[in-house]
Amino acid sequence: MNHRFFAACATLVVACAVAAAAQQHTPHAAAAPAARPAAIVLQKPAPPGALPPLPRVSFEPPAPMATIQQVYEFAARHPEVLQYMPCYCGCERAGHGSNHECFVKSRGANGRITEWDSHGIGCAVCLNVGYRAMQLFNQNKSVAEIRATIDKEIGSRFPSSTPTPQPPKKRS
Repeated sequence: MNHRFFAACATLVVACAVAAAAQQHTPHAAAAPAARPAAIVLQKPAPPGALPPLPRVSFEPPAPMATIQQVYEFAARHPEVLQYMPCYCGCERAGHGSNHECFVKSRGANGRITEWDSHGIGCAVCLNVGYRAMQLFNQNKSVAEIRATIDKEIGSRFPSSTPTPQPPKKRS
């Protein structure tokens, strides 16, 4: 990821908030805020092999499609990470409980993606959280370390977030 993507993320935060309410790809934007979840039910990762194509959108995404594809694939293959990462774009008003839900709408019991959420394609904040989590995961950081970094680097700049529980503490 290059510096231009992160600069674009900062510039597009306001645009994302406006777009989230107005764009057709967020039909549930007027939904009531979700209650704070008591615990996360971990999803199985997508099985090896091809993933379904991303939904088509009628707007210009805030990042290159190759980057968007990487983040969606990371969400599919690593729900154990993104289910513990909050999102800060306001999508909790749409019922999202974590950054994972910005990308994956539903998956089968075996982990297979049955439906993508197109919200993540158009939101620089969602993409920034997912991409940063992916970078840290690829640096062999623990889920707790990734969460702490996301909270510090991204969460500190926003007034609200999805009601995402902290990852469980590792047993010694």
